Amino acid sequence: MEFGVVGILEGLWVAAILPLLVASLPFPQLGWFSGVVAGFAKRGKIMPQSSYSKITVPQRFFCHFYVLGVVWTTILLCTTWVYAYNTAPMVSEPFFFSSMLGYLTTSSSSVSSDGSHLVSSRHRYGLWLSVFLLLLMEAQVLRRLFETIYVFKYSPTARMHMFGYVAGLFFYTAGPLSLCCSNASEMFKYGANVVNRLIVAKSKGAIVPAFRFHWWEFVNPLLKLGWLPWIGASVFLWGWIHQHRCHAILGSLRNQGKKMDEYVVPCGDWFELVSSPHYLAEIVLYGGFVVASRGTDLTIWLLFGFVVGNLALAAAETHRWYLLKFDAYPKDRCAIIPFVY
Repeated sequence: MEFGVVGILEGLWVAAILPLLVASLPFPQLGWFSGVVAGFAKRGKIMPQSSYSKITVPQRFFCHFYVLGVVWTTILLCTTWVYAYNTAPMVSEPFFFSSMLGYLTTSSSSVSSDGSHLVSSRHRYGLWLSVFLLLLMEAQVLRRLFETIYVFKYSPTARMHMFGYVAGLFFYTAGPLSLCCSNASEMFKYGANVVNRLIVAKSKGAIVPAFRFHWWEFVNPLLKLGWLPWIGASVFLWGWIHQHRCHAILGSLRNQGKKMDEYVVPCGDWFELVSSPHYLAEIVLYGGFVVASRGTDLTIWLLFGFVVGNLALAAAETHRWYLLKFDAYPKDRCAIIPFVY
């Protein structure tokens, strides 16, 4: 079952990456295909009004991605964290939720005398690493939701392709799940078992012991993951900060234009180097996930590959639009990779 979840996710990522890869090939025979894929990626200012039709949605629907991302990531994070703490403790002190969940889940020989499941050290490490990665994702989707509501000022006429909208919903469903997919099956079975036993206990009028919260016991395992996850978190934070700065710059451009649909050339931060620094920052922060996962998880590599392919395509279209729109556009700016592309 675990392999099934992992296999399905990897298959979906490969299916999503392949069109992007084919569209990037420099063969004239594939020009029509590249145009179709690029059309799906267009939105907002780079989508011509002639493309507006029933297959587009308002660009403000970007908010849906981050609402979904926050809700789904929070569910995965809470479930994984509680599951890791009660089945794979990395501390010797009393467990968080030990009295309540031990009461609810005590069953067969798969648990030890204190109510925690017996797992290998490698499996234990993997569970806590998933918690660590989901914390980073939570920070990302929460910030993106905040920016969508309070930073960006979408034009009433701004649209995006329906296919891009569906792709965004897919990404913020499959992305967080990819960070914990190796344990997803057992994790949700455990959660369902806890909920079921709680319902049964309540229906019988049994008294469920109150749970205790000890923040240090809850956080301490994350400090025992080694240096590489924290180096990855530093890379993530670097990209996270610059993306926020670049989004703030883009959001401020609406105040500089005389009309809602008037555009000006963005400047500052990584905009001095590339046309789409917010995309570059996103690639950097998702690269942080690869580093934090120790570079051994194929699913996370595929997630990163999709981010790179998708954003590189969108950045190329954005760069082309800037060059056509502004005669005095800085010629030394690249599309997304400084001094390279």
